[in-house]
Amino acid sequence: MRWCLPISLVLALRLVPSLWASEVGLLKVNGAIGPATASYISRGIDVAAAHQSACVIIQLDTPGGLLESTKEIVQKFYASPVPTVVYVTPSGGSATSAGCFITLAADIAAMAPHTSIGAAHPVSIGGDGEEKMDDVMKKKLENYASSYIETIADKRGRNVEWAKASVEKSESITAEKALELKVIDLIAKDVPELLQQLDGREVNGTVLKTAGASPVPIPMAARERIFQLLWRPEVMLVLMLAAIYGIIGELSSPGAVLPGVVGAIALILALYMASILPINVAGLALIAVALALFIVDVFATTHGVLTFGGIVAFFLGALMLFNRADPAFRLSLAYIIPATLITAAFFIFVVGAGLRAQLLPVHTGKETMLGKTTSALARIDSTSGKVFVEGEYWNATSDSPVEPGQPVEIVGITGLTLRVKPKPNA
Repeated sequence: MRWCLPISLVLALRLVPSLWASEVGLLKVNGAIGPATASYISRGIDVAAAHQSACVIIQLDTPGGLLESTKEIVQKFYASPVPTVVYVTPSGGSATSAGCFITLAADIAAMAPHTSIGAAHPVSIGGDGEEKMDDVMKKKLENYASSYIETIADKRGRNVEWAKASVEKSESITAEKALELKVIDLIAKDVPELLQQLDGREVNGTVLKTAGASPVPIPMAARERIFQLLWRPEVMLVLMLAAIYGIIGELSSPGAVLPGVVGAIALILALYMASILPINVAGLALIAVALALFIVDVFATTHGVLTFGGIVAFFLGALMLFNRADPAFRLSLAYIIPATLITAAFFIFVVGAGLRAQLLPVHTGKETMLGKTTSALARIDSTSGKVFVEGEYWNATSDSPVEPGQPVEIVGITGLTLRVKPKPNA
């Protein structure tokens, strides 16, 4: 009996570390790296730290993203109170461009089999299209990105030469090659295997106890999910179209209200997104030219020549609106072609019909009496007179006196008084 207490105590003490390391935070990042992603990862690390998690795992599959957001994530990794693990998954996924920086910056870099990493050329994550940069600017950005990724790789003890080549030569390698070149630390087919391999590794003086740990998902907050959904090139295009359709629809049909409200809200959101996404000014200019051509063709008798030019300009503008060299901001033709056709139809049928209706002659109301001829019922002078027109008696005035029965032509209307002038007998 006297051995029972010591044995129980030993067993309890051996179980305590595993209890302390009973959970790890798990974040999932899938898609372009942007402000919402940076906010999510930063908050996820704070949540994992508050729960005293053994580490935080970021499952990553990204085509790239913005440099500013990438820098925020890297800085958060450096200041993280819990070990950070970036796990590139699933098989077939990649840590391209900005994702390469993020993976190298983690305390532990892991990949699933048959994934890839690299192609960290700075133009893809610099926020501007390559066509907007001169050679000097591109060289400066490349030098900055090269030195930045070099410091990241050096800090984490990874292959510095390959890291620089991923920027300067856009090199990309598989997970298996990355492990061979010491770009990453391990390969794991799934999260349980990853936790097994992490167990016992030392990170910043702390030995990880992750064997048998429970991954606790840390999902995106509602605002982060909404912003991540909005932060896409196709959404930006839809917002632009909604702003165009709404505002021009309101102008062509005054008083409708709803199109104007929708257009104004869409315009504000589009302007906000334009301040974040890498927009090409040449693409915007071509879209503006297309809209001008559509509107002018409503009034001009060009037999559709300007409309055809507008369709071409809009298509090219949408094609150039984002940097197509970067998969993170590539706008698919599946969106560009329908958007072009719908916009052309909108201006030809909806806006064209509305503007032409506003230019038609007036068919009802007092204005229809202008130019009509009637006879004076009483003497008409500059102060008084009477005429009968369209079944009603009207007061009338004339600069030249008109005798009763003399024909007059209506030349103006002031309130309920007609202005007339004598008309010679036919």
